Amino acid sequence: MFKITPNPPADDPKKLDEAADRALAFYLDPKPETPNPSPGQLFTVAEGADMECVLANLSETLASVNVMASEQAFELEGSRRHFALGIQQMIELAELLANRALDIAVPR
Repeated sequence: MFKITPNPPADDPKKLDEAADRALAFYLDPKPETPNPSPGQLFTVAEGADMECVLANLSETLASVNVMASEQAFELEGSRRHFALGIQQMIELAELLANRALDIAVPR
């Protein structure tokens, strides 16, 4: 039985050149890698985060640390308790400042 086979598609030299250029650029001219943070820096804030997002997360983090410091302070006695309560009070002040900055940045 005779079967008709189609002709292969015609090669477009322009497309072949573009594909070759992309392949060479990929292997011979790699994109610079993103710089690594300094050795002491473990965490970074996302570049696209807006002020409201940053302030809201700051406020929530301070609230969490405030609770942890309060819980720890009530398990201590004497000068250690006073020291922990002083830290807790500074955290509370920082939380108030963060909430005020959030109110200014994004009025409710």
